[in-house]
Amino acid sequence: MRPQDVVTTPVPPAPDPGPVAVEQAEAALVEHYPRLVRIAYLVLPPSLGRNRRVLTAHALAQRSLPRGRTTPAGAIDAADSAIPGSRRAPGDADPGYVYVRGRVLRQALDAGLPLKRLARPRRAQLPPLLPHVWGLRVFPRSGGADELALDQHLSALSGAARAAYVLRGLEELADADVRHVLTAAGVADPHAALAEADGMVAAVGAGAAALLESPEFDPCSLQARPTDLMRRRQHVKAALVAAAALAVCGALLGLPGDGWGPDGAAAPPYARNPAAESALDPAKLIRVSPAAWQHSTRTDFSVWPTRGGLADDSALLRRALAVWARPGVEVQVSATPGTPPGPPMGSPQLLYAGEVDQANVVLLHDGLRVVRYAEPKDGTGGVALDFARTDAADAASSGAVVAGRTDGNVRYLTAPWVRGTSVRDLLDPAGAARPLTRGTDGVTSPLPSPAQARDCRTWDVLELRDGTADRLLTDLGELTPARLTSGPPSAPRDVTGATARAAWARTACLLPGVRAHGVRTVNSWTYAKQTLPESNGTAEWLCTRAETWRGAGSRVMAQFQAPGAQAGAPAAIAARSEDSPSCGVRDPKVLAGVLWKSRAGRWYVLAAGSGQFTSLATSGGVDGSAQGNLLAVPAKAGARAELNGRLSDGSRVGALH
Repeated sequence: MRPQDVVTTPVPPAPDPGPVAVEQAEAALVEHYPRLVRIAYLVLPPSLGRNRRVLTAHALAQRSLPRGRTTPAGAIDAADSAIPGSRRAPGDADPGYVYVRGRVLRQALDAGLPLKRLARPRRAQLPPLLPHVWGLRVFPRSGGADELALDQHLSALSGAARAAYVLRGLEELADADVRHVLTAAGVADPHAALAEADGMVAAVGAGAAALLESPEFDPCSLQARPTDLMRRRQHVKAALVAAAALAVCGALLGLPGDGWGPDGAAAPPYARNPAAESALDPAKLIRVSPAAWQHSTRTDFSVWPTRGGLADDSALLRRALAVWARPGVEVQVSATPGTPPGPPMGSPQLLYAGEVDQANVVLLHDGLRVVRYAEPKDGTGGVALDFARTDAADAASSGAVVAGRTDGNVRYLTAPWVRGTSVRDLLDPAGAARPLTRGTDGVTSPLPSPAQARDCRTWDVLELRDGTADRLLTDLGELTPARLTSGPPSAPRDVTGATARAAWARTACLLPGVRAHGVRTVNSWTYAKQTLPESNGTAEWLCTRAETWRGAGSRVMAQFQAPGAQAGAPAAIAARSEDSPSCGVRDPKVLAGVLWKSRAGRWYVLAAGSGQFTSLATSGGVDGSAQGNLLAVPAKAGARAELNGRLSDGSRVGALH
């Protein structure tokens, strides 16, 4: 019989079971909560999507308690209380369960009704405010092909038919009892709903109803996946436009027109730890006096005085500390390799707070790191938070930190012991230093940053004079510039003489290879000079080693500088290595070789080792040997050879690689 052929008959009234107390309904809800949520999930329209169906099902179950102390007589479907014992589902003998189930069914059916333009929407038709899962999508565990087929057939039914099928299959109610429950839930034609459910039974079989107990339809046993990560930020911004979101977040972001809120771009507080809150109090920031460095036994960032025109701006300092502790989603955070970006362990030291170009900048130091906070002066957004590791710093490596970057230029905040600043072009070793002015707060004028240049036509470095030495510092795209030195690893020296500057002129354009790597110092030294065959002049062999603040991750490059090359042209890299002790204090030895072509067109394998080598040899594609630390063996174009050397103690050492 088709659903439209069914002849409907009135549902006879049932005995009144009497009122239900709130405590009785609450006990039934708690005891049978998973079953009630499953019923709501199955009856809700599948068009809502699995995530919203799960959350709505939980919301409907949680909103199903009576509003007063008792629910009036007749509010319960009386037929449910008179179900024969052999057909009862768990809890049906309890009037509290019968009442709560009826409320859940009514709301689930209401949720499937279409919204009308002029009609006031019912509460169940709107997305639930609670429960709510932020940033995740939740859904039941996936079942098999049978469960999928059953779910597709359920989605084709009307809400009343789904309710009838669920009451039959899950609650095991007889058809007369199902009609009474549907009538109490507000279904106008329960006979048609049962007939439609009969049609589904004919399509999927009577045994398919057992699948309603499957985990596929259990909204209390869930899986979680992230939402669209690429669009989450857009969704957050859209939500902030709503009045409700503004009411909740107003205390954090401040009202429109009032500038930055108390915590600026910081995320909401997630812990109330007294020690952590004390570290975020601007009044407890460590402030060093201007003359402290002159009497201290240490000369590093810990004795830098507090400077800057905004050092007393408590609101700015509070925002900087709050963002450091818990940066929000719109804060651009960067950290040099090996630098932990976590909150301060205690009250940090205030190095600087002031205006740098178009930003308010705060520089802080906690003994391990220097932290830079920058926000636009107009309060429009774009907050930046940069971390750089600076533990074990000394006077040479704590001479300056980056205060700001704008339009390819960089400004530095210099140490209090710096007496003068200037700029040198490493690619012009004979050129004079250009003066660089500083403000009274120690911030330099802008100078071009080679770290952001696309080519290597110039390489401007910062030259500091502190009364004991002239030091060169170069920007490698990080918060702390790298110190440049020259000389053997046992005694590196600052780059001051013409010879050292000439060697660096051939090495400067190789510095991009160690950019943004957490580099503390870069030392380059000539470890050998070799007279080339056929009177082609004298070549130099250099070793360049970049040391990091964290110790690990050093990079080594062996270079071959042929005579007659254009001034400033980079030397050829003969070998390179990462995390190797070669060319350093622990292991100053270095050995490298190249395939070289003379002016007459002949090919040679050239090799050079540092002074510890007593002999060199090649094997493989080219065989040859030589006493001392230099070797030149005739070869053919494209030849490959294995290079090794021996030390004075007879041990054998391979080439750098």
